[in-house]
Amino acid sequence: MNTTICLSEQASLSKSGSQTKILIADDEPDIVSMLRSFFESKGYLVLSAANGTEALKQAERQPDLILLDISMPGPDGLTVCRRIRDYVSCPILFLTARIEDADKVQGFAAGGDDYIVKPFSLVELEARVRAHLRREARHNFTAQVRFSGDLTIDYSERCLFFADKRLGLAKKEFDIVELLSQNPGQVFDRERIYERIWGYDSDGDSSVVAEHIRRIRSKLAACTERTYIETVWGCGYKWNR
Repeated sequence: MNTTICLSEQASLSKSGSQTKILIADDEPDIVSMLRSFFESKGYLVLSAANGTEALKQAERQPDLILLDISMPGPDGLTVCRRIRDYVSCPILFLTARIEDADKVQGFAAGGDDYIVKPFSLVELEARVRAHLRREARHNFTAQVRFSGDLTIDYSERCLFFADKRLGLAKKEFDIVELLSQNPGQVFDRERIYERIWGYDSDGDSSVVAEHIRRIRSKLAACTERTYIETVWGCGYKWNR
């Protein structure tokens, strides 16, 4: 893609990113490389993704703005936008070569905030980025969310969703999910989970952990065949990456 870029444009822009975090999701390495170099030279912190699955993962890192290509392998940009929009409040700007009104309507309906049509001028791109970031000052909270397969964990609201269907968990059940999912791959034995969730001075014993995990698994199994909480025999439990 012959994105419009010239030295005079780059020289005319000041370094004012102030470590604002931007996610660039595009399956064209040249575009990602160019935009990374450009925005990093302006002081921005740049995250990148080459497909929809990576974009979902990087969205967990709470970017301040997302530049999202529509035509990506895996979940496309529209699908990614719909998936994250209820949990990620930052501006989402679509990168696309398509300029049909129907495409724009789809993008806005999915939750996008703007369109950047390829090829684009870096001057215009950064101007739009700055404008959206200024407007975003109205949002002062940081979304805390994790996307894992079809499961969405909203830590702020303390709830789980499968395809927009809310999955109810009791307080201690969610506490266990939160502990394990925020430390994926790390094994926790029953005693450690009990101490972290119930506290050192609580009455009872660690056998209650197994019963809570059984109930969590039962609720998850009603929605998916995927195993999220794995038993590591003789050691404890871990959240599958």
